[in-house]
Amino acid sequence: MGFLSAEPAGKREPKGRLLAVGDIHGCAEELATMLKAVAPASGDTIVFIGDYVDRGPSPHDAIEVLLTVESSGAEVVFLKGNHEDMMLSFLGMPGHYGESFLFNGGADTLESYGIHHYTPEHALELMPEQHLNFLKRLATSYQRAPFFFVHAGILPSVPLDQQVVEDMLWIRHEFIHNRHRLDATVVFGHTPMREILVDLPYKLGIDTGLVYGGKLSCVDFTQGVVHQVARRSTRVRSRALKVR
Repeated sequence: MGFLSAEPAGKREPKGRLLAVGDIHGCAEELATMLKAVAPASGDTIVFIGDYVDRGPSPHDAIEVLLTVESSGAEVVFLKGNHEDMMLSFLGMPGHYGESFLFNGGADTLESYGIHHYTPEHALELMPEQHLNFLKRLATSYQRAPFFFVHAGILPSVPLDQQVVEDMLWIRHEFIHNRHRLDATVVFGHTPMREILVDLPYKLGIDTGLVYGGKLSCVDFTQGVVHQVARRSTRVRSRALKVR
């Protein structure tokens, strides 16, 4: 399967901020705190890098918070993470490794929906239709020059139009430890780190390990700022960040 973009051809670039938010993993309170602080509005574009479910306290509530962003007037891009892909597969929809879903935080996700019998049939009965539709419409990647947004990364030796979805959702060290020849800075999550990984002009890693006691990061590419909220905190701290 090839390269998928959430950016419509010929679309005029918005004049507002370009924002990207790292992995959330069910941490709804920190997500709400971040969104209140950055306040996406009409003209802005905000990209969520994937992994909204599993491992954290309330994946259900996290998706509820995400859905409210669409009423902000901003252009909202929801990318698919490997955890959403596993969840879709578990539910009998297009995806991969559904057999691993329950053992990678999926049981916690189902419990947050009040689903106590871990079967696809029971889950489909109890999950809100709006949440199922959210999962089904997630994009694989988004491109806004000079940035390419994707959940896990890309295979460094392969052109963008030949990338495969499995690499974009799952790749780690082969991407992180090697430079690519693509004409884009790849913005990714998936691999948690203590701080933002800055390896310009090649890559920018924005998963700062929120669910593991780290932080949720939101990068403002327009103003060159990163906003961060620590786990179980209600305070957002901001600092300058070189993004290009």
